[in-house]
Amino acid sequence: MTWLITGGAGYIGAHVARTMAEAGERVVALDDLSAGVPSRLPESIPLVRGSSLDADLLKRVLAEHAVTGVVHLAARKQVGESVEQPTRYYQENVGGLATVLDAVAGAGVKRFLFSSSAAVYGNPDVDLITEDTPCAPMSPYGETKLAGEWLVRATGRAHGIATVCLRYFNVAGAASPELADTGVFNIIPMVFDRLTRGEAPRIFGDDYPTPDGTCVRDYIHVADLADAHLAAARLLAGGASGDLTVNIGSGQGVSVRELVTLVSEVTGSTRQPVVEPRRPGDAPRAVASAALAGERLGWSARRGVSEMVESAWQGWLHHHPDATA
Repeated sequence: MTWLITGGAGYIGAHVARTMAEAGERVVALDDLSAGVPSRLPESIPLVRGSSLDADLLKRVLAEHAVTGVVHLAARKQVGESVEQPTRYYQENVGGLATVLDAVAGAGVKRFLFSSSAAVYGNPDVDLITEDTPCAPMSPYGETKLAGEWLVRATGRAHGIATVCLRYFNVAGAASPELADTGVFNIIPMVFDRLTRGEAPRIFGDDYPTPDGTCVRDYIHVADLADAHLAAARLLAGGASGDLTVNIGSGQGVSVRELVTLVSEVTGSTRQPVVEPRRPGDAPRAVASAALAGERLGWSARRGVSEMVESAWQGWLHHHPDATA
């Protein structure tokens, strides 16, 4: 098989592309490089620069590379930005997906893997979030991911395309320093950024109904996430039919305070975090049930939060060589 990976030069995309290629899959990456970095990919993986909104380019890439499966990761993913720019998020996330699916159906490609998100669930009041937990997204970003799932399944039914939607939780870490997340939008790099600027880490709210009063989250190492994509791709390649939607998480909860403490230990910082008011929409607890991933994909998370933080810090130092905590 040959897999097209949209967003293949991004933080997650490059991990997925490398993992699949190292496992023997033929891979081609498509990325507009708005957030992607070409050097993340080895020379053995062809990189096509362009947008998933470009129907003619997609048609050409699918034909020229004889693509038989697509992994669609290209999307905008900042929750706050989506609140400020909802039309942009719908145009790029849903419109881009529709363009890709049209090209896939037109080319006769029969396997499609969609990058979804735990943001589809919103703020459920449950101990573990299963795939049957009702979806009630609380941001335009989450809405676009849920609408994307609907569109993927509907297109799959209409054109006989086998589909998998992976709903992943909080992604962190790096398989190697050069692949680290260069953005400052997730909690771990946000803490690194404040520490290296001589500022205290921030905790938003410490009065939640959790053991230490701070929000509890499920963190997944990006290398484990890449392994999950490989497992899902091989399920599709093996002749799976219909559609599958599955959570990708560790099944373990870590509080914000625990995470900040771990970051301080890894970086050697002695700065104490400051507590600020709650942010609107933050759920007290959001932890995945990973049972279905084990059952259907034969996959489970292998790397712990300490490894995530340590690898993320090495990546931060690689991209910020003068940084100190």
